[in-house]
Amino acid sequence: MNGRRRVATGLVLAVATVLLASACGTGGKAVAQADQQNGQKLFQSKCAGCHTLAAAGASGTVGPSLDAAFASDRQQGFPDSSIQNVVLDQIREASMPMPANLVTGQDAQDVAAYVAAVAGQGGAEAPSPAQLGTDGKKIFQGECASCHTLKAAGSTGTIGPNLDQLKPALAIVKRQVTNGGAVMPAFKGKLSDAQIAAVAAFVSSSAGK
Repeated sequence: MNGRRRVATGLVLAVATVLLASACGTGGKAVAQADQQNGQKLFQSKCAGCHTLAAAGASGTVGPSLDAAFASDRQQGFPDSSIQNVVLDQIREASMPMPANLVTGQDAQDVAAYVAAVAGQGGAEAPSPAQLGTDGKKIFQGECASCHTLKAAGSTGTIGPNLDQLKPALAIVKRQVTNGGAVMPAFKGKLSDAQIAAVAAFVSSSAGK
């Protein structure tokens, strides 16, 4: 699974480089009038669990690192507008595990503009697992919220199952968080046993309520 993810990530980075070099896209041009503050909020709620983006405090590993994807292009002097178009195309033409049109219309423009402004430039680091402590809700919000819907955590992610509908038992959540499955990474080794137990307890006790 990790090997496949590395290959997929490499392909995404290669496509991004080609699109930047040709300065073209597939879904229409990005616009200059974009609200980057809204873009940041949407990125953190919809995308941060899957992508690494230092400026957003995101360290997701399901999708490619956006800092790595655009760092060399940034160094070569590609303008933000080119990066913005690539990001917008990826949002519109996404492939699994990222659903197409996760954000649409002006929201998509805002996210693309925000990513274009900060990707590959560094910024605030994502909180380390140790900093999350053993507060199950905080762990969920930091690691899981952008992929899952769970009302108790204020999350509306659509990549993974809707946990309010699923209402998984404690043992099932603990096993899934530990071992991962499908597009979900395993958190064993990233989160401590106590943190896994805490987030599993939070999910199983609050799902559907």
